[in-house]
Amino acid sequence: MRITLVKKVLADGQDCRKCRDVMERLERGDHLGRIDRILVADERNPGSAGWMVAQHYGVESAPFFVVHHDDGSEQVYTVFLAFVRDVLEPLGRPSP
Repeated sequence: MRITLVKKVLADGQDCRKCRDVMERLERGDHLGRIDRILVADERNPGSAGWMVAQHYGVESAPFFVVHHDDGSEQVYTVFLAFVRDVLEPLGRPSP
């Protein structure tokens, strides 16, 4: 399984409030290491990788997660708590 996080960077260069919150929660829950790739949807660059992925999946808000399963299927999560419940919690805590 591979997990991609897409977060938004505002025109002033700062992460959006919701993205900052999700990053903090991932760090506090010791889950950040489970994220394989972080892409940025940069308001200053409509061609940035994050915007391209958002357009591909039809997602209009950030942050969101794309889970690429080993069987080739993909699942998009736009709700952080659902992502934690469905994906991170079943994986358990990482080993120290």
